[in-house]
Amino acid sequence: MPVGSYRLEGNHMIEGPLLIVILVVAVGFIVLATTRLKLHPFLALLVAAFLAGLLVRMPLADLVQTINTGFGNMMRHIGLVIVLGTLIGVILEKSGAALRMAESVIRCVGERRPQLAMSLVGAIVSIPVFCDSGYVILSSLNKALARRARVPLASMSVALATGLYATHTLVPPTPGPIAAAGNIGAADYLGTVILVGLLVSLPAIAVGYLWATRFAVRIAIAGEEDSPAGEEVAEAFDHLPPVWKSFAPIVVPVALIGIGSLITFAGYRGMGADLGLFLGAPMVALFAGLLFALLLLPRFNEETLGAWMGEGIRHAAPILLITGAGGAFGAVLSATPVADLIKGMAEGGLLSGPFVLVLPFVIAAGLKTAQGSSTAALVVTSALVAPFLEGMGIASPLQLALVVMAIGAGAMTVSHANDSYFWVVAQFSGLSVKDAYKAQTLATLLQGITAFACTLLLYLVLV
Repeated sequence: MPVGSYRLEGNHMIEGPLLIVILVVAVGFIVLATTRLKLHPFLALLVAAFLAGLLVRMPLADLVQTINTGFGNMMRHIGLVIVLGTLIGVILEKSGAALRMAESVIRCVGERRPQLAMSLVGAIVSIPVFCDSGYVILSSLNKALARRARVPLASMSVALATGLYATHTLVPPTPGPIAAAGNIGAADYLGTVILVGLLVSLPAIAVGYLWATRFAVRIAIAGEEDSPAGEEVAEAFDHLPPVWKSFAPIVVPVALIGIGSLITFAGYRGMGADLGLFLGAPMVALFAGLLFALLLLPRFNEETLGAWMGEGIRHAAPILLITGAGGAFGAVLSATPVADLIKGMAEGGLLSGPFVLVLPFVIAAGLKTAQGSSTAALVVTSALVAPFLEGMGIASPLQLALVVMAIGAGAMTVSHANDSYFWVVAQFSGLSVKDAYKAQTLATLLQGITAFACTLLLYLVLV
């Protein structure tokens, strides 16, 4: 059973095909409320949870208990992980560590392949940092490298944007994939989710890079010759931190989670294994990453320990609320007989094999396209499909990780005018709206389709 889900027995809730209609109404309300009414996704999800429960005639006391339990269980399993990951991202951003990582990757790849360098830079930086913030941080460096390498800025901008976008939607500890994993009951398998996410993100990064070098290279941006020189970029910081300090807050937690997953997979026992499992617990691993991130602080004072941490917590708050409300919505759906209907469809062969991934992808793509937020699409879709996964035979860590990938692929498809990231890329690169649709929107469409195709292939080969 997914996190926070349980079944209520002995009541007389609505059954049969009418349940599907109620489900569609609840999802339709979420889309309408977030797109037309501009309601915050937290409130939209919470109202939808009450709406679904009332429409299926769930006993009122049970409805209240289910919503409280769903919200609380989600926070218990994934809340601290989201907060810690967000704090790490803020410190990497403000300390200049993200810029140092970018410079290191560029040195390794070489300035002769500037688009590839920026694709890889974006992919690394966006693992802990939101793609919007990552693009803002790296925009000046991107322009400087484009000027130095004499490469069209549009091509560089798309390479950076698609690199950031791939890991933002697919690889924990970015909050969206973490929340999706928590919703479907994969919070204890983050090592598997990270590994599969890295595999699926590679072709998504590659197709973004190819789009940047084959198509976006033809787009000219007015005034791109006025981009800053490389030396000017680093002047925004007193000094950039060492390379090892910059990478440690990302590498250490990912390594610890991977070691914990390996111990679990191999079935090791003993004191050493217990210690490895403790350190590999996502919350402990992210806390270790935060401790390494604290080494990046230029000084320990009210600004860094108070203001920076406060900003990180403010960034985490809406994600926590949306994730908790998604858990409440999913718990309500789990408590209704609708899961039995889906199970019957699965047993009838309508949703079997790799086709179980189609439903999460389509729902996430529809939500992303309609309301613009990839994180909201990840949270809502995972909450929506979580009650049905067990009935469709999705239970193993690998299967759950692939479901997260299908949702993440849908959450890529597509970035357009209702997405804040679309405007960040357009405004900071200087792309016109028309050219941004050609360059960024089509690139994200190709990324989403590619990531989903790769997910289907992995399911066919490995499951």
